[in-house]
Amino acid sequence: MIPPIALTCGEPAGVGLEISEKAWSELSGSVPFFLIADPRHLVGSVPHVLIGHPNEVASAMAGGLPVLPHSFATQNHFGTAAAANAQGVIDVIKKAVKLVQSGQASAVCTNPIHKKALKDGAGFAFPGHTEFLADLAGVERVVMLLACDQLRVVPVTIHIALSEVPKQLTPELLRETLRITSAGLQRDFGIANPRIAVAGLNPHAGEGGAMGCEELDMINGVIAQMQVEGLDLRGPLPADTMFHARARASYDVAVCMYHDQALIPIKTLDFDRGVNVTLGLPFVRTSPDHGTAFDISGRGIAEPTSLIEALKLAHKMATARAQN
Repeated sequence: MIPPIALTCGEPAGVGLEISEKAWSELSGSVPFFLIADPRHLVGSVPHVLIGHPNEVASAMAGGLPVLPHSFATQNHFGTAAAANAQGVIDVIKKAVKLVQSGQASAVCTNPIHKKALKDGAGFAFPGHTEFLADLAGVERVVMLLACDQLRVVPVTIHIALSEVPKQLTPELLRETLRITSAGLQRDFGIANPRIAVAGLNPHAGEGGAMGCEELDMINGVIAQMQVEGLDLRGPLPADTMFHARARASYDVAVCMYHDQALIPIKTLDFDRGVNVTLGLPFVRTSPDHGTAFDISGRGIAEPTSLIEALKLAHKMATARAQN
């Protein structure tokens, strides 16, 4: 039996605590996990059990949400991030990583953070969770994968302006993204030879240079090189014909050139169940695919489905790693 999943509280003023409690109600009999949080901040919609070590989770899970206490600087007010609590949010993430690195947790699942609150309150120097986790793990490059039952997608470039995409879309970046994606699907999803569909950058994948030359000048060459290395790649493909049901059946993951090219199809197919996965880390990390939702936090109406799916997927991925 693998160790439990370490679930971080995220920004306590957001919906993370509420959906964590709802996730325990759904998963208490199937997916072992514990929440790292300040008990004073809990919503209290379900019972909770304070633990001193992750090895207590199995016995605690039936009685309530297992909580590994972490003291924050001040009380919590839903909808308004407290600057004094920013360091606590960061320290909880560090604690979760240490627990998984030491083998006391099988995976890290992260509730949403509020990056501006962390920057203003604690000088957080990273664009987001993914970059911070890579730094903690000592990894130079990681890949963001979004997954639901119907589709997996990877954007090569992420949170940059569309006008910047052609400048940042280098052969090295595309090669590394393809390598990490293929290795991640083998190790974490148990797919022996992942079938990877690669989108073109331009409409109709450039249509032979009539609508852009990035496919001819760079993407074609990278695909050919990586095929020689043994990766199962097809493309570059027109993005507008890649995501209908028959096309999706022909590949295991779609690698897209920019953020919206990847995220629009998956959020259209299954908005509530999308899970954010970080490939390339030495440990499993998943996250719900939404933000802190300050506007509804503390009202009891936050939808927990994405977190539930993130915990379930983390458990599957950790089990796959343990079997490799």
